[in-house]
Amino acid sequence: MLSRTADHLFWMSRYTERAENTARMLNVSYETSLLPQSAAKAQSLWRGLLSISELIPAYTARHGAIVPARVLEFMVRDGNNPSSIVACLRGARENARAVRGALTTEIWETQNQTWLELNRQIEGGAFERDPGQFFEWVKYRSHLSRGVTLGTMLQDEAFHFLRLGTFLERADNTARLLDVKFHAVKSDFYGSADDGEQEYDFYHWSAILRSVSAFEVYRKVYRDVITPERVADLLILRRDMPRSLHASLHEVVSNLAVVGNEHSGETQRRAGRMNAELQFGHIDEILATGLHAFLTQFLDRVNDLGAGISRDFLVPVSA
Repeated sequence: MLSRTADHLFWMSRYTERAENTARMLNVSYETSLLPQSAAKAQSLWRGLLSISELIPAYTARHGAIVPARVLEFMVRDGNNPSSIVACLRGARENARAVRGALTTEIWETQNQTWLELNRQIEGGAFERDPGQFFEWVKYRSHLSRGVTLGTMLQDEAFHFLRLGTFLERADNTARLLDVKFHAVKSDFYGSADDGEQEYDFYHWSAILRSVSAFEVYRKVYRDVITPERVADLLILRRDMPRSLHASLHEVVSNLAVVGNEHSGETQRRAGRMNAELQFGHIDEILATGLHAFLTQFLDRVNDLGAGISRDFLVPVSA
């Protein structure tokens, strides 16, 4: 496969996944902001949202003080913000258009229709009328894109590059979400909290789980109260949890094995090592050494993995 084609496929799926992840985080932040809480906690909530995508400098340069309405505008409609929903879905559609020949008609029509419908919703004020419903629509279109890909595409190299982009992006986002959100609530780790704080913490942990569609999964797996240790275990080490770090890295390793070439041995080795550490790791060891340190290192390694994939497969070889 031409490296240019692989690049477009890889980034089409990454942008689609990123749009969904952004919608998930915005939806949870919006719903959490409706709960009774102090102004300081509300401010921390929206700052944390920007911090997940490392966008605080870009936001403050454009909008100054952190105001919920401006944060939502910045993360949804601002085409100059590369992590906004508009920018991500535009990028997904442009990459899909560049490689229409490598996609089935259904995949292209799904991507194109998503972009056209997004513009209609934005211009028609659907986001302002009901932000929650708008975020659910973005998630639905991402689910639809993945479902159409699985249901209509030949499972050749093009298919595996699409999957690589999806799961590398998912691993990155889940790690960022965990790192920022675990910093926001510390009473479970650092001493007792009063009744008000415990109630807020319950909704906070519930919101984290809902942001990755894991609330019902948590209840099914643990059948007990929500604790930060178990939330971390579910979203880091459980391979049967679809959006966990382990599940994402397992998919990256599997798809790399299929498309591997004479240049990709080191990238495959690094991905395999990360997957093995998650497969045989224990949450008590991770928490003992420090969750923030673990997730920071994991994000660095995911970025390095992305650079390796780009170098091995996506950058055109000069003649």
